[in-house]
Amino acid sequence: MRELGEYIAGALGPAVTTTRVALGELTVEVRPQDVVKAMKFLRDDPNCLFHMLIDICGVDYPERAKRFDVVYHLLSLKKNLRIRVTAHVGEEEPIPSVTGVFNAAQWFEREAYDMYGIYFSDNPDLRRILTDYGFEGHPFRKDFPLTGYIEVRYDESQKRVVYEPVELRQEFRSFDFLSPWEGMLQPRMLPGDEKATGPTTGATTGTPPAANPAEKK
Repeated sequence: MRELGEYIAGALGPAVTTTRVALGELTVEVRPQDVVKAMKFLRDDPNCLFHMLIDICGVDYPERAKRFDVVYHLLSLKKNLRIRVTAHVGEEEPIPSVTGVFNAAQWFEREAYDMYGIYFSDNPDLRRILTDYGFEGHPFRKDFPLTGYIEVRYDESQKRVVYEPVELRQEFRSFDFLSPWEGMLQPRMLPGDEKATGPTTGATTGTPPAANPAEKK
C-alpha cells in the first residue's frame, strides 16, 4: 500500500499533499481544487482502476480553519484494493463535484450537503435528501443543538402536520445511577448482601456458621 501511495503522489504531483498507511488502509490527501483530477486518475490509471465509488462523507472539526474533511472511499475490484481520499475545506468554501467521474456521487454529495452544509459546486441537483424542506441547520455539525430548532407533530384539530419551535417541557436532567454492570465491578455492598451477615461473627460471607457438635446429639 505504501508503494501505491508513493506512485499516486508522484503521478499527481502537487495535487497530493500527503499520503499515509494506517491499519492496512491507504489514505491520500488532495487539494480541494484537484479532487476531480485525482478521481479521474484513480479510476483510469492501469495501476489503480478504482472504478467503484463506495461512499462520500464528511467529518467536522470546528476548531480548524478548514473545518471539514470531505472523505471519498473507492474500491478496485480488479486490484482488490480500497483507498480513502480526503480533502480539507472551509465552512464557506466549495469543493468541485465528482458527479462527472462517478454517477453515484450525486446522492452522496447531497447527503454531505444536507448533514454538514458542505457545498459541492457543479452538482446538478444539490438539495437536501434526508431532512425536510423547511429544516434549519445541518445535524451532523458538532455545534448543532441536540434538540434541533423545529419540532414536528400531527395536529388533530387541523388534521395536518405542523412545524413549531422546540419547546422543552422540562430542563435536561443528569441521572447519576450506577448501572448493574458497573455495580458488579465495585467492592461495595449491594442490596441483599446484608442477609449474608453471620449472626455471631458479623462476617459478610455466604458460608453459614459451623454447627455446634452438641447440637448433633
